[in-house]
Amino acid sequence: MPLFSRPDATLVPSVHPVRRIMPFLMPSRNGAFVLFEQEVAAEPARQALERLNTGRPPERAITLFHLVLRAIGLALAEFPRLNRFVAGSRLYQRRGIWLAFSAKQRLERDAPIFTKKISFDPGEPLAAMVDRIHAAVGEGRSGRASATDREINLFLRLPAPVLRLGVRLVRRLDAWGLLPASFSADDPLYASAFVANLGSVGLDAAYHHLFEYGTIPIFVTIGRLRRAPVVRDDGSVGSREVFTLRYTYDERIEDGFYAARALERLQALLEVPERLIGMR
Repeated sequence: MPLFSRPDATLVPSVHPVRRIMPFLMPSRNGAFVLFEQEVAAEPARQALERLNTGRPPERAITLFHLVLRAIGLALAEFPRLNRFVAGSRLYQRRGIWLAFSAKQRLERDAPIFTKKISFDPGEPLAAMVDRIHAAVGEGRSGRASATDREINLFLRLPAPVLRLGVRLVRRLDAWGLLPASFSADDPLYASAFVANLGSVGLDAAYHHLFEYGTIPIFVTIGRLRRAPVVRDDGSVGSREVFTLRYTYDERIEDGFYAARALERLQALLEVPERLIGMR
């Protein structure tokens, strides 16, 4: 048992011995990752978005990115054992669902990237969730430095050896459960999942590394819309519009079968978006 309790999670009380020993055999996230890919039909989401955006101003439009974020949040709510993380070689259940994402301040080659983190409530209407995301993106694109940016800039003033020592100290305090809640509350690397929309800049999905810093066990990338061949029920060959989701997943938090069922549910929500949106 740890000597101190964490402000952001509770210790999982009963863990199978095989899963309990995994953090000792694989002490890093990138030494325990599993890669997974999904090809998702895009047409149902496109049709749903046309209906949803009727009457909404273009600058507040609901997009495919918002639907994917919502599907991830709902999957984590339905499969809560994926909302865990390993710290100090122990398995923790996170308090609440937190989704982190990145975006560019401007759609220009040299524009900087910013990151944001939002809480997710399964009972919140989609429109309200989208409005919060637009507000977060607007804040990121304003150019104003966030609390996390100010902390990073402060640390970067330190000499490199001192900075390396400081990062090790933060990670050790986090492993012991002694990191103050105020330190990680707004940090996007302390979240249930991180989502990067590569399709928004014309790229396909990629497999992204997991960050050793923070507590994120799942990284998701969204690829661009494209046409892919499909074999119809009658045996004829055609094409359909799809997008790819690629996942990097820390296997230490839960077994692959449980994760696969969650991802099947996520894909079903995106391909039958009435379930995702609550439309009638």
